[in-house]
Amino acid sequence: MRLCLLCVAIALCICSIPPSDACCPAPPANKPVVNADQTVLIIWDAEKKIQHFIRQASFKSDADEFGFIVPSPSEPELAPSDQSAFLQLAELTKPDVVKQSKPVNFSCGCSSTAKFSDAGVTVLQEKFVAGYKAVVLEAKSTTALANWLAANGFANSPELQAWAEPYVKDNWKFTALKLAKESVSNAERNVNAAALRMSFQTDKPLFPYREPESALTGKETSGRRILRIFMVADARMTGVFPDSTTWNGNPVWSNKLPDTERQSLLEKLKLPKDTGPMKWHLTVFDHDWPYERARGDVYFERDRNQDALKRPPHIIYTNKGMPDVAGLALILIALSPALIRRLKTAP
Repeated sequence: MRLCLLCVAIALCICSIPPSDACCPAPPANKPVVNADQTVLIIWDAEKKIQHFIRQASFKSDADEFGFIVPSPSEPELAPSDQSAFLQLAELTKPDVVKQSKPVNFSCGCSSTAKFSDAGVTVLQEKFVAGYKAVVLEAKSTTALANWLAANGFANSPELQAWAEPYVKDNWKFTALKLAKESVSNAERNVNAAALRMSFQTDKPLFPYREPESALTGKETSGRRILRIFMVADARMTGVFPDSTTWNGNPVWSNKLPDTERQSLLEKLKLPKDTGPMKWHLTVFDHDWPYERARGDVYFERDRNQDALKRPPHIIYTNKGMPDVAGLALILIALSPALIRRLKTAP
């Protein structure tokens, strides 16, 4: 009887163990400034050739203050954006919840705007926006850019100059952003920056995917970081590198958005109501962004596949169809005195 009750107790403990969450390796560590997880919203107005690039990013840094640079094909307009736009998009594209009976299985595990020029650098605009001190500039050479960065308290290295070279050659603009950690977060190394909108002219919508070699050493201590891109255009989109190689960002959701959602998001993003496209088609990409050299920046174009796409359903297991172990235990406990007496009187 004692053995029987012990087995019931063990069964109760096993059945109360919830399904294991996915394993999450540690993020980058011991790096001055490293890109961590990022969520980006891109709105592409093909008619006007304008890209609105809204970035919600986190960083890892031991420094109290640091800066970073965002390249763009033309001089951007800088403005703050409401973080709640990302919450609205996440709600719109979340997976369906499906309830199904939990299988009888007791195993567990883990699944895997004044302008001036200074020594080859022209400052196009300078302003405080969304918690950043922002300076938009263009450079005639990587040396001039490096000298300006060093003189203005930004990190400088040969790797950064090599990273900037193709942008300088194509006359891209650089937005230098400086952020004080204490103004945003009290976490030890984590900095969650405010959402910042950059709107600029471009022939093709893009994500600046390339990073300096010095930023890629994070791969030595990190197995994973997440890049999520909400791509708004007039059709389902796909990503490609300049050599026409397909980007391996995983499309997880794609469909047309109702006009009510479009207007709501434009209001949160502080964009005019007539911001194109007039009919929104949203494509969501999830990407395990590796710390390794990229082929180039990612450009977006119309996907040949225009089918709607949804995330796989989130399954919640119920106990329907399983034996009521708790009830069985109570019955056995209630009957135990009678069973013991019967065993004692048995011949």
